[in-house]
Amino acid sequence: MAKLKVVHYLNQFFAQIGGEEMAHIAPELRQGVVGPGLAFNQAFGDEAEIVATVICGDSYFNENLEDAKAKVLEMVKSQNPDIFVAGPAFNAGRYGVACGTMAELIKNELNIPVVSGMYIENPGADMFKQAVYMISTRDSATGMRDAAPKMAALALKLAKGEKVGSSAEDFYIPNGTRVNFFEEERGSKRAVNMLLKKLGGKPFVTEFPMPDFDRVEPNPAIKDITKAKIAIVTSGGIVPKGNPDRIESSSAQKYGKYDIEGLTDLTEASHETAHGGYDPVYANQDSDRVIPVDVLREFESQGKIGSLHRYFYTTTGNGTSVASSKAFAEEFSAELRNDGVDAVILTST
Repeated sequence: MAKLKVVHYLNQFFAQIGGEEMAHIAPELRQGVVGPGLAFNQAFGDEAEIVATVICGDSYFNENLEDAKAKVLEMVKSQNPDIFVAGPAFNAGRYGVACGTMAELIKNELNIPVVSGMYIENPGADMFKQAVYMISTRDSATGMRDAAPKMAALALKLAKGEKVGSSAEDFYIPNGTRVNFFEEERGSKRAVNMLLKKLGGKPFVTEFPMPDFDRVEPNPAIKDITKAKIAIVTSGGIVPKGNPDRIESSSAQKYGKYDIEGLTDLTEASHETAHGGYDPVYANQDSDRVIPVDVLREFESQGKIGSLHRYFYTTTGNGTSVASSKAFAEEFSAELRNDGVDAVILTST
């Protein structure tokens, strides 16, 4: 029996081309296995093999979406595969979005089984988990050894038309589908067993996980705002003209810190937005529409606030993971405190 043919999608990092400095590369097709494809071929055994690998830079894919989709689809189609595997992307946001986008497109256009894999907080997981099967992975590439066999097993099950089990059985991220089945033990006994494990400090898995939302207690109000130093932080992607730090248009991996000392207005000549999730025209014409430097300067001159902090912090919130956002804030909030900032105006889009 001939082996099933698999096409594998990778970004520039996992294809061992380079890091962020090579994220601009356009899609390319290579015959055979590249990088982590070796782990997949081992997991597929005698049932399937990777016949080709499609590689695309994360920046290229997200900044040239329609072109990238068309090129990657054509490359995959040219191989006439039985299975398409994307990733795993772990917690790399732009990579996750690319994997989810292509998996959904190929599933719909070529009508073949598709599987991806990523960390639960990857924005690609939230965007595409209901469209395609995604194996739940760790947040970094150290989870490759665990992820590849699970992705391969689910891909083979789909390709052979076998019934997919629950997310707990087949290790995919829950996709909202509920299936009736018979448990060996009645509910009351399972509940008591879980309670005993919880009371004993032992690990257990709930059958009905509840969402976990952060609660941020508000700080006390500023007693005298006329003496307060105010800073601006934005997820609206406002950057100096030319985006000198190359902040990503979506699924940002970095933030920027920029000096506005002496500026009373952000003009079309000096600033723009790097954000890829909204129409940039009005923000590019006048970036004060996203971060109100002009109005805060007026307040400063009128004595309504003490001063405007000389730096603003910026990133793009478009598809950026919660984990990345928290990491950014933990880093620059320490700087804000050290600089004596009393309050922050946080703007979005």
